[in-house]
Amino acid sequence: MTAPLLSFDGISKRFPGVQALSDVSFEIAVGEVHAIVGENGAGKSTLGKIVAGIYTADEGEMRLNGRRVVFASPLEAGAAGISVVHQELAYCPNLSIAENLFLGQMPARAGFVRNARMRADAARMLERVQLRIDPDTRMEHLSTAQVQLVQIAMALGRDAKVVIMDEPTSSLSQAETQRLYEIVGQLRASGVSVMYVSHRMEEIFRLSDRVSVLRDGRYVGTVSTRQSSPDEIVRMMIGRDVADYLYAPPPIADQAELLRVERLCGAGRFQDVSLTVAAGEVVGIAGLVGAGRSELARAIFGVDHVASGAVRLEGRVIQVRSPRDAIRCGIGLLPEDRKLQGLILSMNCRENTSLALLDRLRSAGFVRRAAERAVTQEYFAKLRVRTPHIDAPIAGLSGGNQQKIALAKWLARQCHVLILDEPTRGVDVAAKAEIHRLIGDLAAAGHAVLLISSEMPELLALSSRVLVMREGRIVGELSRDQATQEAVMRLMANVSNPSAAG
Repeated sequence: MTAPLLSFDGISKRFPGVQALSDVSFEIAVGEVHAIVGENGAGKSTLGKIVAGIYTADEGEMRLNGRRVVFASPLEAGAAGISVVHQELAYCPNLSIAENLFLGQMPARAGFVRNARMRADAARMLERVQLRIDPDTRMEHLSTAQVQLVQIAMALGRDAKVVIMDEPTSSLSQAETQRLYEIVGQLRASGVSVMYVSHRMEEIFRLSDRVSVLRDGRYVGTVSTRQSSPDEIVRMMIGRDVADYLYAPPPIADQAELLRVERLCGAGRFQDVSLTVAAGEVVGIAGLVGAGRSELARAIFGVDHVASGAVRLEGRVIQVRSPRDAIRCGIGLLPEDRKLQGLILSMNCRENTSLALLDRLRSAGFVRRAAERAVTQEYFAKLRVRTPHIDAPIAGLSGGNQQKIALAKWLARQCHVLILDEPTRGVDVAAKAEIHRLIGDLAAAGHAVLLISSEMPELLALSSRVLVMREGRIVGELSRDQATQEAVMRLMANVSNPSAAG
């Protein structure tokens, strides 16, 4: 390794009731891709926010190029060469892509924004991440993956010395992820240091030079990626062997059909979709970004209008015109974007957990607080939610703990049919295994689970069948025995199997 570009010496940070970081010390070299790993709540994002000027450390020193720095704001950090790709998508939905890319630094002359130059510069920035879309498009019209790519373009478009990437591939397709890998390689080659926060072992070992591990806010150690293994890093993260956290669901016996979707069409989003899910079954849905998976989930749950087709529950046609109708019928949806669709960030943890249960917790028009607290505490214990107390503001939790609460809401409702859209996005290895176990427990208890996931190992491990969507249609169904990563990818990408030819 060359000389350190960024170093931490005894960094500590405390929030009310939580010691987020305690005496963290390590170094990141010039031109190094340095992975930061740990369970949810370990302090990874907090450390990144200190570097980015969002938080200020309570104790310790941070040095950039050997000089002690304290950033009072993200603007100061940006001026010093720090760029950030946030895990939680941060943008202004009512503004255009170009306006978001240059927010706070729009090119101007005589007090007027130079719109033509801004659009041209934005187009070049988007081309770098291969996002071919009109820079005048408003952000609210973009998919989650497209918003993530815009954020990456924003971080790369500045003269950065350090780029912080916090779960940058969590919303990206395989092709987009591959492009990000190429970008990270280009940054390394140009001498830019990358502070890479991720739960995905595959990309950590593919991209990083070294890995630093945090546990409960404390620094555990730094290892060379080439000289380490995923098992060693997981042991450092959780203090136990990875085998203790692996989960394989038991075989599912034939049971009665719970959910049937018949020739469902959503104008311009998906068409002629038919599927069934039996009680005790986990049916996976695979597909590239834009294939229509999330749109189908939203339509079944009543968020989006359905042009034609029918949804049956236990053989009976049901009319789902709104999420309220779906909940009354016993259908729940964990949406892809927890921040915009799964949680109300102005409420606390308890209030978010009970949102889908208020009709059952009411008495004489008032919520029975004791019952609400009991339910919240039960599911916080099951999901190992890390929070100072159940009334803590949910906006202050890590992304992984927010995801657990978004899931707890539907587990507490005990829906007959549960649609899970990216249920482990941004969740650490131990919490992911626990969520996998809960999904298996739901199926074992006779619930029907429709699982949408971009993580192929997760999809293959949990699903009794895998349906593959492409361009808004279901183009194939694979049994558990047939569903290999290669077979699923071929259907997703419309590539024939050469061994089957002739």
